[in-house]
Amino acid sequence: MKLIFEKSQPGRRGIGVPKPDLPVPEVPSELARKEAPRLPELAEPEVLRHFTELSTRNFGIDTGFYPLGSCTMKYNPRINERLVGLPGFAGLHPLVEDDAAQGALELEWRLQEILLEVTGLDAVSLQPAAGSQGELTGLMLFHAYFRDKGEDEQRRKIVIPDTAHGTNPASVTMSGYELTPVKTDARGNIDVEDLRGKVDEHTAGLMLTNPSTLGLFDENIEEIRDIFRSVDALMYYDGANLNAVCGISRPGDMGFDVVHINLHKTFSQPHGGGGPGGGPIAVRDILEPFLPVPVIVNDSGTFRLDYDRPKTIGKVRAFTGPFGVFVRSYAFMRSYGPGLREMSEVAVLNANYMLARLKNDYDLLYDRLCMHEFVLSARNLKKEHGVNALDVAKRLMDYGFHPPTVYFPLVVPEALMIEPTESEAKETLDAFCDAMLAIAREAADEPELVHDAPHSRPVKRLDEVRAAKEQIVRFRFEEHPAEQRAGDRELELQKGA
Repeated sequence: MKLIFEKSQPGRRGIGVPKPDLPVPEVPSELARKEAPRLPELAEPEVLRHFTELSTRNFGIDTGFYPLGSCTMKYNPRINERLVGLPGFAGLHPLVEDDAAQGALELEWRLQEILLEVTGLDAVSLQPAAGSQGELTGLMLFHAYFRDKGEDEQRRKIVIPDTAHGTNPASVTMSGYELTPVKTDARGNIDVEDLRGKVDEHTAGLMLTNPSTLGLFDENIEEIRDIFRSVDALMYYDGANLNAVCGISRPGDMGFDVVHINLHKTFSQPHGGGGPGGGPIAVRDILEPFLPVPVIVNDSGTFRLDYDRPKTIGKVRAFTGPFGVFVRSYAFMRSYGPGLREMSEVAVLNANYMLARLKNDYDLLYDRLCMHEFVLSARNLKKEHGVNALDVAKRLMDYGFHPPTVYFPLVVPEALMIEPTESEAKETLDAFCDAMLAIAREAADEPELVHDAPHSRPVKRLDEVRAAKEQIVRFRFEEHPAEQRAGDRELELQKGA
C-alpha cells in the first residue's frame, strides 16, 4: 500500500475555497513561511478511500479477539459512546460553577459510591488518570500519612513481589521510596518466609496485585496482611486485575488501605492505542484527610467541590479527572447492576476453560485453577523444536488473532499471558484454542513455518533489534524517486529499518 504522499498529484484538490474579500494580516518576517507546506494533493474520493483502506488494517476489539493478558481488552458497549456525547456532558465547560454542573457532579459522586462498594473502602478520589498515576498517588498518600505521624524518615521501604507490573517499581522509585523485592513460591504465591525477613519497622508498605500477574489469587493473603499490620505498615492493592474478583471479594476486606481501579479495564472505557484511561483510588478512612483536592461531596442532595482539606497532598491532575471516562464507566456499571459479580464469574470461567484446553500442549508452571487470566510457557516448544513465544505470537496473526502478551511476567520463561475477559463467546474461545493447538503441532512438524510468521500480513517479520537501534521515524520524501518509493518502503520494513 502506498503512502498518501506517494499518491499525490500536483494541482489536484478536494475542494476549492474562495478567497475572502478581507485584508491579509501582516506576518512578521521571522515567522512567515518561506515555502508552501508539503502536503499531499488529492481529490476527496482518493483521500476517503486511502484512509478507509488503512482502517481495514487496524486490529481492535470491534474486529476480533484481543487476548492481551493483564490489559483486559473487553468489548466497549456503543451505548456508552452515545451517553458521553449528550450535550449536557460533552458541552460542559470544566470551569463552570458547581451549581451549573449538578448533573455531572452527581454522576461523579454516584460513581464514587459504587467504587466504595466494590472495593470495601471508605473514600475515593477520581483524579488519577491511569493506574500508574493511581499508584504514584497512593504512595504519596503513604508519605503524607507517615509524615503526619512523624515517621516518614523512618519508613523508607516498599515491598513488591517479583511478579509485579512494571509500573510498580517505577512508582516506588518516583515517589522516593526504596524498592524491596520478594520472591514467588512454588505455587505462585508470595513467598511468606522470604517476606518475613524483609518486613520491619522501616517498611512503609506493600504493593500487591491480587490476583497476581500469574492469574492466581494469593492463598496466603491473610497471613501477608498480618505481617504488615504487625509493623503498622500500609498495604496498596494494584487493581489491574479487579475484573477477576469484582463483586466476589474486596480489597478492603483483605486488609488493603489503598486500591486503584482501572476504569479502562474493568469498566469498559476504551483504551486501545494508549488511552484515555482512568485510575481512581479508594482509601481507608485513615488516609482520607490526605486525598487530592477537590473532593466531590453531597450536601443533602446538592453536590459541590470541596477544596478545604488542610492535609491534602494537592492535585495530581487537572479538575476532577477524565470526565468522559467516568460517564462510560458509570453507564457500564449501571447496566450491570448487581450483575458485576457475574461479569467476573464469566471472565474466570472463560479463562479456566481455555487453560484446560491448552495446558497439555504448552508448559504450565503453576498448575492451579486460574482467575481471569493465565500464563502458559512455550519453553517446551523452544527446547524441543526451537520455536519460542514470539514465534507463536507472530503465527497467531496468520490465524486472524491478535497475539497475547508475551515474555511477561518475567518469572515465567517464554511466557504467553492470555486473558479472554467475559466478552467473548465460546466459539471464539474455541477458535483461538484451536489455533494455539495447531501452532504447537506446526512447531513439531514445520518449525520454519512458525519461525517465518506472519505470512499473511502486509509487513512480514521485522528485525526488531535493528529497528530499535536504527529508528526511522519519518519518511524522507526527497530521497525516494516516485517509481522506487513503494518498493523501498517495503524493503526497509522487512529489514526492520
